[in-house]
Amino acid sequence: MSTRRLPDRSSSTSAPAAQGVDAAGVHAFLDAIEAAPGIEPHSLMILRHDHVVASGWWAPYTPDRLHLLYSLSKSFTATAAGFAVAEGLIGLDDPVISYFPELDAEITDPRSRAMLVRHVASMSSGHLDETWERAHALDPDEVVRGFLLLPPDRDPGTVFAYNQPTTYTLAAIIERVTGQSVSAYLRPRLLDPLGIGEVAWTRDRAGRELGFSGLHATTDAIARLGQLYLRDGMWEGERLLPEGWAAEAIRVHVANADGTPESALSDWQQGYGFQFWTSRHGYRGDGAYGQYCLVLPEYDVVVAMTSASEDMQEVLNLAWEHLLPAFGPGPLSGREEEDAALAERLTRLELPSAPGKPAPPERADAWSGAAFAPDDVVRETLRALTGAQVSVDGDGWCLTLVEDGDRLRLPLGQGGWTVTEGPVPVAVSGGWTDADTLVVDVAFLETPHHLVVTCSLTDRTCTARWRTEPLHGGRLWAMRAPRGSA
Repeated sequence: MSTRRLPDRSSSTSAPAAQGVDAAGVHAFLDAIEAAPGIEPHSLMILRHDHVVASGWWAPYTPDRLHLLYSLSKSFTATAAGFAVAEGLIGLDDPVISYFPELDAEITDPRSRAMLVRHVASMSSGHLDETWERAHALDPDEVVRGFLLLPPDRDPGTVFAYNQPTTYTLAAIIERVTGQSVSAYLRPRLLDPLGIGEVAWTRDRAGRELGFSGLHATTDAIARLGQLYLRDGMWEGERLLPEGWAAEAIRVHVANADGTPESALSDWQQGYGFQFWTSRHGYRGDGAYGQYCLVLPEYDVVVAMTSASEDMQEVLNLAWEHLLPAFGPGPLSGREEEDAALAERLTRLELPSAPGKPAPPERADAWSGAAFAPDDVVRETLRALTGAQVSVDGDGWCLTLVEDGDRLRLPLGQGGWTVTEGPVPVAVSGGWTDADTLVVDVAFLETPHHLVVTCSLTDRTCTARWRTEPLHGGRLWAMRAPRGSA
């Protein structure tokens, strides 16, 4: 079975049937997400009763590959807050301003001054909408100051708004009281005890880890975090999280339904805890474009998943439709063939590669050494991309993208996906669709994102479009985990 064992006494691999999981339901979920036009799965791990019952990675993604988690990062930040509360470094009922005494005279709005740590932990600062751009514009060097200078619209604790500066401020408090980055603080308390290896966290211009986004970690790390919360903070028979923290983090602190009939069907309107969402089933941390840590206490299940999805609700709908019925009350007998079929399928998961010939079907001399200028669309969306070049050598054909003088070399291979580690890990597929057109799909393997590049020999221009738009900017050399983090 294509499984990634969590190497500790808390979990091991198991045939699905032995843990009461019907393999047919997992097959149905795989069928559904692979058929959905707006979902590109990258990885999946399902744990039940402390056992990994199914896991797989869609090539070119692999088990050891770090993956940008986007807002699933928030759940790790909340976990760091739990440790800091237990160690007496943070008080949930402390005013936020008390951790930034240098701002005390400047922050005069009574609602800003009344904002507590628990309010930024639960996104109930009193603001009615996202404030990141406004806070960043007020003070790009200290976003906490910019945030606190924005008077809340309502009393803190009374209204929910998904608002990045709240989590950023929580991370800044953790950094203040510990003297460490969030990831460094988590290393001996969470990451090492759980057996989580390398992680990396994007930092802002002030050198602070974002907290609300930017964490790069493996699917295995997501599964371990979910398992820790499922077991109320216990791991290998030892308590890691303080008693009661998991329950406090996952309970609804502020309601967020809009009162419409549709809200009952939305997994984003069931309430919010400390950087965890309440779902129609269980609770979860999640991140943009389909990064999930689903915890289902009723079924004793954790589902970890990474993907590139434009419709995150549909992924959950498919999980509720196909996976929940697969979780039975006890072991299933006589399912060896079904379990074996699922195990075999999980070893051969692969994303479809782009069509195209690995060499130009004709006019090879014209293509060799050809340079291409960005069209108007590229100049607007990827302003640093200054050109593309095609070359051929003993290793075959290659497309090179030029960004502010940096060169990203993309070998075209012989069909399928060609993986290149380099400074920016990528997988490349595609090729010549006709004598005058080269189309290349570039998967940035440490992110959910693909860039599709088309070069036209007729007018010597190139176009480039993101399948999903990066949320931290679209510079190609930033499409990787920032090395040097914990």
